[in-house]
Amino acid sequence: MAVLVAANLVMHRWSGLFGLVTAVAVSALLLGVLRWAGGTRADAGLAPGTLARGARWALALIGLVGVVYLAGALLPATRALFEDQRYEGMNGSELTLRVLVLVPVSTVLVEEIAFRGVLYGLVRRARGTVWATTVSSMLFGLWHVLPSLHLATAKPALTTVFGDSALGAALAVLSAVLFTAAAGVLFCELRRRSGSLLAPMGLHWAVNALGYLVGFLLR
Repeated sequence: MAVLVAANLVMHRWSGLFGLVTAVAVSALLLGVLRWAGGTRADAGLAPGTLARGARWALALIGLVGVVYLAGALLPATRALFEDQRYEGMNGSELTLRVLVLVPVSTVLVEEIAFRGVLYGLVRRARGTVWATTVSSMLFGLWHVLPSLHLATAKPALTTVFGDSALGAALAVLSAVLFTAAAGVLFCELRRRSGSLLAPMGLHWAVNALGYLVGFLLR
């Protein structure tokens, strides 16, 4: 918990190369905690025998998200959901860096190892799947408090719902926490059913990275 709190604060404040190094260091540290606590690679969803199956799940999920996003981008009723002021001024190089480096490492790697790998694996060993899913998902939701502080004003679709007041910002953060907690339940179930951390990793990357790509193309 201490590692996660510190990592959340550091990675919210600093991005770029320092954020990447922090993400890798935190991931390695958490895997060290897992081993110190008596956990195994299987507990983290990283057993060699499960990787091929997890990769197949990941590819299927990436394809599914791609189809959903394509449909959302083509339909006028949902196209506005991809609008985001954070894309303004972004060029192709920055998009590539974000999709192929920052999202996979600074977001997917550290968050999946933390929440669906080490935390889920250790709690599951001690208290079972329901407890592991509950604890992991609740903390995953809280992890997104800081990144959601300016969400209501960054996305026009959310501004129309929550407004630009302090109360609206607070409601947007609460909604983001609840939504990501619910997503955490889905990620945990994918981890359980596939037996591999690669399955939630694939879905996590697709939702974030392809979202950036579609939003950039529609700006």
